[in-house]
Amino acid sequence: MALALQAFLVALCITAFHQNLADAKVSKSMYLTWGTQHATIQGENLNLVLDQTSGSAAMSKRGFLFGSIEMLIKLVPGNSAGIVTAYYLSSTGPKHDEIDFEFLGNVSGQPYIVHTNIYTQGNGTKEQQFYLWFDPTADFHNYTIHWNPTEIVWYVDSLPVRVFRNYENQGIAYPNKQGMKVYSSLWNADNWATRGGLEKINWTGAPFTAGFKNFRARACKWDGAASISVCAATSRANWWTSPIYSRLSSGKLGQLQWVRNNHMIYDYCKDTKRFNGKMPSECSKQQF
Repeated sequence: MALALQAFLVALCITAFHQNLADAKVSKSMYLTWGTQHATIQGENLNLVLDQTSGSAAMSKRGFLFGSIEMLIKLVPGNSAGIVTAYYLSSTGPKHDEIDFEFLGNVSGQPYIVHTNIYTQGNGTKEQQFYLWFDPTADFHNYTIHWNPTEIVWYVDSLPVRVFRNYENQGIAYPNKQGMKVYSSLWNADNWATRGGLEKINWTGAPFTAGFKNFRARACKWDGAASISVCAATSRANWWTSPIYSRLSSGKLGQLQWVRNNHMIYDYCKDTKRFNGKMPSECSKQQF
């Protein structure tokens, strides 16, 4: 009896998983939006290219509201100063929501900067930045955005690097009413990306290529306003609403603290000069 029950529960979990799993192949889930003359999508692989003609970008065919969005990414090697590789979720319109991973290029021998941000109702200015603890150009690494009605967690190779919790009941906007598509891009940002724009792109190294693969969206599919309640509902299919995902475990909190103590280089909540001492409301809240 116990074995039968266990088998039933496993089958139930697998069913719920597949109900909320986007098409596995990048070629079925995403399409190129610009730079189509040199970017490519083949099976599980997306290669974005930047040269003096243009950068390139891709986006998912559908939007999502809550779940786990992950991608394996291999960044531009060598001198990537002035180049930004972006991987993010975003809705559309002037009051859009957005959850960002942006990788700011480097001068050879210097570390990449992982730039994270969140926009709610068109307002951003919530940046946190980190150095990575590995060479992101030597191999593919997993970058995941986990988003549910309670919190957003940014993960690098399963280690949490940032959390943004939902304090909407205290007047702080939270992205929970707009479906967001997944975007990837490689572009020229040498007016700001590296040392505030002091380091420009060295075009002798072009074309530059960033690799993406194994896009996975274990997420609730956005089908318009009706999805606001459907995707937030507590149910077996909506695994992200389970209490175990409402807050990081003690083990994950320890990993988060390690990342923050050893690799964080900028936190908007500590930039009192930028905000003239009038810090954003969420900075006084418990984020973990």
